[in-house]
Amino acid sequence: MKTIYRFLKPYRKLCVFTILVMILDVAGGLFVPRLTADMINIGVENGDLNYMLAKGAAMLAVTLIAGAGALAGSWFCADLSAKLGRDMRNAVYEKSLELSDHDFEQFGTGSMITRTLNDINIIQQSVVWCIQMVLPVPAACIMGIVMAFAIDAVMGFLLIGITVLIIVLAVLVTRRASEIFGMLQKLLDRMNVVLRENLTGVRVIRAFIKEREEENRMRKSFEEYAVTAVRANRLFAGLESAAFFVINICIVAILWTGGNRIGAGVMEIGDITALTEYAILILFYIIMAQMVIILLPRARVCLHRIEEVLEKEPEITDNAAECAGEIESLGTQEAVRFEHVSFKFPDADENALTDLSFACRRGEITAVIGGTGSGKSTVAKLILRFHDVTEGRVLVNGVDVRKQRQKELRSRIAYVPQKAWLFSGTIGDNLHDGDENAGEEKMRHALAVAQADFVSTLANGLDARVAQGGTNYSGGQKQRLSIARALMKDADLYIFDDSFSALDFKTDAALRRALRDEVKGSAVLIIAQRINTILNADQIIVLDEGKIAGIGKHEELMERCSVYRQIADSQMKGGETDAGE
Repeated sequence: MKTIYRFLKPYRKLCVFTILVMILDVAGGLFVPRLTADMINIGVENGDLNYMLAKGAAMLAVTLIAGAGALAGSWFCADLSAKLGRDMRNAVYEKSLELSDHDFEQFGTGSMITRTLNDINIIQQSVVWCIQMVLPVPAACIMGIVMAFAIDAVMGFLLIGITVLIIVLAVLVTRRASEIFGMLQKLLDRMNVVLRENLTGVRVIRAFIKEREEENRMRKSFEEYAVTAVRANRLFAGLESAAFFVINICIVAILWTGGNRIGAGVMEIGDITALTEYAILILFYIIMAQMVIILLPRARVCLHRIEEVLEKEPEITDNAAECAGEIESLGTQEAVRFEHVSFKFPDADENALTDLSFACRRGEITAVIGGTGSGKSTVAKLILRFHDVTEGRVLVNGVDVRKQRQKELRSRIAYVPQKAWLFSGTIGDNLHDGDENAGEEKMRHALAVAQADFVSTLANGLDARVAQGGTNYSGGQKQRLSIARALMKDADLYIFDDSFSALDFKTDAALRRALRDEVKGSAVLIIAQRINTILNADQIIVLDEGKIAGIGKHEELMERCSVYRQIADSQMKGGETDAGE
């Protein structure tokens, strides 16, 4: 509840006013039967038409006031629900941006989407229904029972007994519902993951002729969800049937007991009408509340899942006490230095990197090469502080990255990830991620350096559409656009994580020539699989199973580093290749 209170706290006045107008609706609904009873007991019995007209006018006024309360309550509930959902989604999204790769993987992309959309939808609905259907219940019960006691004490106790019976029934059903709805949300997560995998991997499925297997896997996840949903619906059906049965029994009891009380001269005939209306209204509110209460376990599960995200302590945080002041860009010739760095993933038994020591200097190109799984991409992630080192230090501009604010650290680094990713929108929108204030001239210059000349041939040029992930462009085009986006940024360090793998040798060579002139005042770190890409690097670092197997230039490493020589021999005919320059 503390999480709900946290998000409702800014709207306290709106909540109180909404509850008040809902109570006004309840009070109006309960006051009308009293007027009806007076009309029958006095107006009809005495044949007083003026009295009946006066009571009729009063009933109309009360109905209009109660209707206005109901309309205002619905309006304010909708407004409150929209604001609550907006704030919760913003909070979950902002929290997700604080999480490291490892933190995020503990939830999974599919689960995070479900939590942000479906779970918060359920919480919104539950809050609205609680305000509209649960919170008015105590007011309806108290006012209804008090009015019943005002007519006859026996009938008042009868209403109390029936009310308690319905509440006990709701509690029993709610306990059972909690388990089912918890399972339902987990199955929804699973269904979301399977569906997402099939949609994004449809080409792989077709290529390996796995349509039937994937169809069976999807059907199984859908069927599991459907079976659990049917169990939940059976609860609704059972509760609804039991509730209507109790209402009918209640009306029979009121008519039976009330008839005897009228025969004894204790009550009048109009009072039976009022008591029946009180009972129906009270039971109506309780039944509606039951329907909501059954859903509350599901909302509680969803709320718990949201709390898991919001209360997750990020692996990477800014320590205000340790963060240094503003770092001077050109304060040191070394843009990056690794000092005896070792790193182990939280769920791993062995180090991914062990005792790495090297520096990336301004005006130089540093390359990292090694076999698959040697830890090349992890080097880039440690510089960007996507992970924190296990041992040693990573210095950027002479300051430990753990003593720099993440925003400031990353503002000085331009990064092209291993998997080229573009956002939906236009090419210009993606380039503006590197420099939001850049003009067309700067964007076209960055595209030229990145050898992305194909943009000028597109019908809309910089306004050409980009699909989510850049799926409407080839791998090489996506890589060049990602490189252009990085070049839009005036950075101290440019990191290219296997960013030339989809380029042909001619484009690769032309890009590297243009790149050397473009970023000559900054440090460049190229993580590569291909020897051609790094032949002319000022410094090549060879990784083997997370350890440095050699450091030097191409010629030096060919002479004294067997790991590098094996990589070169596997890629180059006769041990040599055209540098392309």
